[in-house]
Amino acid sequence: MNSRVSIVRCSDYSGVKASIQEALTLIGGLENIISPGNRVLLKPNVLAIRAPEAAVTTHPAVVAAMCELVREAGGIPVIGDGSGIAKPGSTTTSEAFRASGIEGVASVCGAELINFETSGYTEVVVSNARQFPSLYIAKAILEADVVISLPKLKTHELTLYTGAVKNFFGAVPQKIRKQAHALEDRDRFGEAVVDIYSVVKPRLAVMDGVVGMEGNGPANGTPIVSGVVLVSYDCVALDIVASELIGIDPLKVPTNKAALSRGFGTQNPDISGVPLQDSGLRFKMPEGGATAMVPSFLMRALRKQLTVKPFINTSKCAFCKACVMNCSAHAIEEVGSALKINQQKCIQCYCCRELCPKDAVEIKKSFLMKIVTRNRT
Repeated sequence: MNSRVSIVRCSDYSGVKASIQEALTLIGGLENIISPGNRVLLKPNVLAIRAPEAAVTTHPAVVAAMCELVREAGGIPVIGDGSGIAKPGSTTTSEAFRASGIEGVASVCGAELINFETSGYTEVVVSNARQFPSLYIAKAILEADVVISLPKLKTHELTLYTGAVKNFFGAVPQKIRKQAHALEDRDRFGEAVVDIYSVVKPRLAVMDGVVGMEGNGPANGTPIVSGVVLVSYDCVALDIVASELIGIDPLKVPTNKAALSRGFGTQNPDISGVPLQDSGLRFKMPEGGATAMVPSFLMRALRKQLTVKPFINTSKCAFCKACVMNCSAHAIEEVGSALKINQQKCIQCYCCRELCPKDAVEIKKSFLMKIVTRNRT
């Protein structure tokens, strides 16, 4: 596989199609992966019911540009994803498509829009699995001729960074996502995500880094104008470059480590376009990811003193119970008329924080953790 990664500047979304086209040309173009009549599944990051300006989801302008470019290459664009749970009985993905502007893009571009939650999943065997010998994968992905990842450039409280590989976590049903989070270990979680990636076999990644998210991503961070798009035929190579681009050691990202250990990608991809050292980017790190930035010998010696725990700010909580539904450890309990996290059960996966629509789940660091990470975040 060609693992070259291209980085092209893009100051705003009005010029994103031209920037993506330039980035594609630098690695060889769409014609290398799309044949006339191919059904091309575009997988954006539609994590939650949020507007484009929140920088939680892939911007609709990026999705629109890719629909147009796929058609120009002779392919048939299809858009699909599966979001997290926001409230009981809701069609969360449908609402997220609408709020993110992607539903409108599909309508204008004449592209089929597929909700993985309702279109169904197929069980597949995972070769050389590390955590899941078999998985249920969205039928739309398995039936596509070509799969393209359209991630958003963001930090992540569990994995430090989320990108082209982690984007396919949305390809499996909620039950499997909960099982992956219940592994209670960043590295094992990374292996689970790579199990999914190994089945999907995407042919291309186009990253929306025009406006990224720093801090407490992937849903509670701060939008940051980063002014780039990244493209590669190799999702792992793109993630290696993108995490380094924003100031994160690529080998501290669990999905990167897990992928490289299985022979996916390369640790030192070739780069075209803007050199890494000229990007000028450095994102603020996520509070929840602080433990990953502490030297391992310190964590082993002072694990009980180095803690980063989520708690529910009852003054913000709307009692929607999105946190309860997304907690794989069943650690969130009703105490009177409030919700409280049982710290004895909590596995610190931060799903409650990621999917709370009111940003009511906050972080509390131990005194020692504040000292150790003061200059790292």
